[in-house]
Amino acid sequence: MEEIINKVAESGIITINLEAFFPKDEIAIFDLKPWLFRELILKEKEFREALKNADWEQYKDKVVGLTNTADAIIPMWAYMLVASYLQPHAKEVLFGDEQLLTRSLMLKNIEQISAEEYIDKRIVIKGCGDIVLPEAAYVAITNKLKPVVKSLMYGEPCSTVPVYKKSVQR
Repeated sequence: MEEIINKVAESGIITINLEAFFPKDEIAIFDLKPWLFRELILKEKEFREALKNADWEQYKDKVVGLTNTADAIIPMWAYMLVASYLQPHAKEVLFGDEQLLTRSLMLKNIEQISAEEYIDKRIVIKGCGDIVLPEAAYVAITNKLKPVVKSLMYGEPCSTVPVYKKSVQR
């Protein structure tokens, strides 16, 4: 009987699952809308007083997205003021909704990859998964690895779509 050889296992292909770079920190959103008078107007004195009396502990050790879902013009200092209250409690304060925060944190995690460990390697960026990932993550990993890898593919090791292959220099 002929021995079955797993060519995928012997190929030296490294699979990177971008889900590993998905943010693990708890995300909370601070929306300015309920802090506005009639959810439309920022009255400075009342706004400052409300922030002074707010329960900031609920944001402890969370990544907080500061946003405004009201159809109102908010002065820039208001975002700065809220951020200054959040900063001592939150792990990190960023501007944006949950989707934007997830994207930003994921890109930050990808940026921290050491590209040197992938020099002249054959890489597959895993396709389908359990989490919907932002397109920006796929662009970021491509930008990070293309300069150093031998080849870059998308999909599964048994069924890949070629993205990049280093040409042989003569």
